[in-house]
Amino acid sequence: MPGERAEDRLVLRIGGADRDGFLKGLVTRDVRGPGEGLSYSALLTPQGKYLFDFFLLNRGDDILLDVKADVAAKLAQRLMMYRLRADVSIEDSGLGVVRGLGDAPQGGFADPRDPSLGWRGYGLDGGAPTIDWDAVRVAACVPETGVELIADDTYILEAGFDRLSGVDHRKGCYVGQEVTARMKHKTELRKGFVTVSVDGQAAVGTDIVSGERIAGTLYTQAGGQGIAYLRFDRAQGDLQAGDAWVSWDQAGVD
Repeated sequence: MPGERAEDRLVLRIGGADRDGFLKGLVTRDVRGPGEGLSYSALLTPQGKYLFDFFLLNRGDDILLDVKADVAAKLAQRLMMYRLRADVSIEDSGLGVVRGLGDAPQGGFADPRDPSLGWRGYGLDGGAPTIDWDAVRVAACVPETGVELIADDTYILEAGFDRLSGVDHRKGCYVGQEVTARMKHKTELRKGFVTVSVDGQAAVGTDIVSGERIAGTLYTQAGGQGIAYLRFDRAQGDLQAGDAWVSWDQAGVD
């Protein structure tokens, strides 16, 4: 299947002799080596909350960073704040993002989050968007920047970053690592994103209620399914989000 333009993405170019070590000390997953494909990673607050998520591609003489376009300037500004005296440059690469389903073509790279998300490429020819990407990611429970993933609010483990290959608990220190490690090793997750069945329609951000108690929030919906953030202990019995009824498979929670 041919690729299509991802018109809501922007690609930054990270250059300079210190680029690898600079990113290594900041983000949740190390950059892969040249020729090893994409990595998916995030930048957190010192308190361990999500700020930005992005893809990284090591081209040998630079690193491409594929991020949602409407937060790219804020991310670049944040990275520059951490640069200090490191030999690192951050600029718009001018490359467009092309993505598609199925196996990656020449010059494309498999999306590391889930096989169902297909592939991504940079500087390739692509057609107009036609794929319902919301339906694809809802089925795989993949949260989106600015929709399910909320800056200064979301915790990446509750957002499924372990499952999405977005965090490496064996790498060295990064911003927010202490809180993330504590959540991983010392607590049982009691809240998080799951794919739910939805009968009816509700606006993104609608509370999910069980009886008279709020049990979570319903986000993106497509094809009779939705991504929901649930408090697992409360999400029991009949669940309602506005005029929609919600159900979920508790056995599918990691």
